[in-house]
Amino acid sequence: MPASAALTITINNLNAAGVGFNDTTPAVPVGGNTGTTLGQQRLIAFTYAANIWGATLTSSVPVVINAQFSALTCTASSATLGSAGATSIFRNFANAPQANTWYPYALANKIAGSYQGTLNAPQINANFNVNLGLNANCLPGSFWYYGLDSNEGVNGIDFVAVLQHEMAHGLGFQTFTNGQSGAQNGGFPSIWDHYLMDNANGILWKDMTNAQRAASGIGVNRLIWTGANVTAAAPSVLRQGLPGVTISGPASGPMAGSQLLAGEASFGPSLTQAGTFGEVMPVVSNTTAAGLTGPGCGPLTVNDARAVNGKIALIDRGVCGFAVKTKNAQNAGAVGVLIANTAAGAFGGLGGADPTVTIPAVMISFANGASLKTQLATRSRTNSGVFARMGLFGTQLAGTDPLGRLLMYTPNPYVSGSSVSHWDTTATRNLLMEPAINADLTQSVKPPEDLTLPLFTDIGW
Repeated sequence: MPASAALTITINNLNAAGVGFNDTTPAVPVGGNTGTTLGQQRLIAFTYAANIWGATLTSSVPVVINAQFSALTCTASSATLGSAGATSIFRNFANAPQANTWYPYALANKIAGSYQGTLNAPQINANFNVNLGLNANCLPGSFWYYGLDSNEGVNGIDFVAVLQHEMAHGLGFQTFTNGQSGAQNGGFPSIWDHYLMDNANGILWKDMTNAQRAASGIGVNRLIWTGANVTAAAPSVLRQGLPGVTISGPASGPMAGSQLLAGEASFGPSLTQAGTFGEVMPVVSNTTAAGLTGPGCGPLTVNDARAVNGKIALIDRGVCGFAVKTKNAQNAGAVGVLIANTAAGAFGGLGGADPTVTIPAVMISFANGASLKTQLATRSRTNSGVFARMGLFGTQLAGTDPLGRLLMYTPNPYVSGSSVSHWDTTATRNLLMEPAINADLTQSVKPPEDLTLPLFTDIGW
């Protein structure tokens, strides 16, 4: 099935009869997708997403994608939605801008103006999770949304957005260097590595030792993208001001005047420079909803609800989703939520989606959460004397270093398949190529909505 534009993309359906893209289960047309079976809707959505890329990139050589639905990793609380990558890599081909450097198959074809390797061979392999929404042990309550209008709702996962994301990996949004060991493929860098730099030592990935790359791959807030096109476009896409929390009040003790780093939520209202101010009260009791027992996982107990009413709720991370905890605090009258991380080290934003959440939420570190809970432990449940302002601070672009260069996703410990080959989760607005699909994405891959196209321009598209 071809998707034609400035770049022609051909989709090879590898599923057997009755499976995946050939599933004959009846389906009701939704969101502009006119398919009447699951398989038809999946192929229509794939063609739609491919046409977005086809209208954005240019190449005289068609791109062939082998695609299928299969059983990918999935549990009751997490899932691999899809995976994709280049089938081959090439170096020192005709017109290659960088010598002795690996390029992904489709990009090498584009730059050379001719097929590398076997004529009409697939350049991208793509797999998508067939069990989502169909298996009780695979994110129960979630489902693939096959509409073309980005209207997936609370529990739907936008298949078009996932397709755009995975196709971008196959087109070149990835390194071919092992980020965990630091070893280069065959001893040569990827074109990606020409634009990765560690702020701690000022060295590009292509020039580092294996040990330096391995350290950089888990160096939180250290690895940045140096490409000129991304850096130039960032101010038109990303918001000024970093999320944070300031602590004050007569009972705040050694935390008085502290400005705490925070990770912003992908749901609820955006943080502002004015911020949200309130007294802090902890949620101390576990609650249960949908079989998940944990703090804030169900309607708050009478005592917790009375304590957080009109105040900022402090809730430990864990067991259920961030949006669930925030909504339960909101229902109890809270004006904001601080989610305390439950493990030491790096932390990020709060993923999830719920359009009915109307109060701000942020994550704070394990250490800061523990300090706050210590200050609150001896205080009255009606008047803690510890106050917080949740908001934006300064003018730095969210998701960049102080010089405005985009941060890459480098959590510690390393996350295979995600680390290094994604933007950092601190980017705001949310970007297509973060490690998780956010509900507020548009279908645009270029400024002022997104930065994927500028990166592709940096590497040679």
